[in-house]
Amino acid sequence: MIKHLRPAIMLIVLMTALTGLAYPLAMTGVAGRLFPYQANGSLIERDGRIIGSELIGQNFTSDGYFHGRPSATTDTDPNDSTKTVPAPYNASNSGGSNYGPTSKALVDRVNNDSGPLAATNPSAKIPVDLVTTSASGLDPDVTPAAALFQIPWVAAARGLPEDELRRIVEDNTTGRLLGILGEPHVNVLKLNLALDKLAKKS
Repeated sequence: MIKHLRPAIMLIVLMTALTGLAYPLAMTGVAGRLFPYQANGSLIERDGRIIGSELIGQNFTSDGYFHGRPSATTDTDPNDSTKTVPAPYNASNSGGSNYGPTSKALVDRVNNDSGPLAATNPSAKIPVDLVTTSASGLDPDVTPAAALFQIPWVAAARGLPEDELRRIVEDNTTGRLLGILGEPHVNVLKLNLALDKLAKKS
């Protein structure tokens, strides 16, 4: 019996060491050498201080900044640990709302969000990503249409020409990978950093 079990046990130990320890450590080391920026979280610095990541959205609420997608993430209610409260872009609790297209709660929220948005830019159609959440609740990007839609309120709040804002949106738009994969998108944090830089020059 032991004669037959020993090879099986040794194989399990060996494969665990190889695929559970050696391989992940080797890949982590290779990634750190070849892609140090990505391997360390794609962190963004300003004035020598880390202010965020390209991969995780932030909850911009001021009219002086471009806003990201709504986020459905939550956190524990500090007053009642059995309940949760909205906590947009909570990276420790990634997840979507799981509302379906026929959900009354979803329809009501979209309608409530659409009214104020429409008032800021009455002549334009509201891009869908400004009123719908992503599956993770952490999406750092918006479509170029969503960024362009926000220009009137950002321009008014900052006292900047709309043409200048269109230019920085275009400059911060990332196209499809290899021209065919994915969709054009704008990283909201990078866009707002470019906006701050533009405001300082003005």
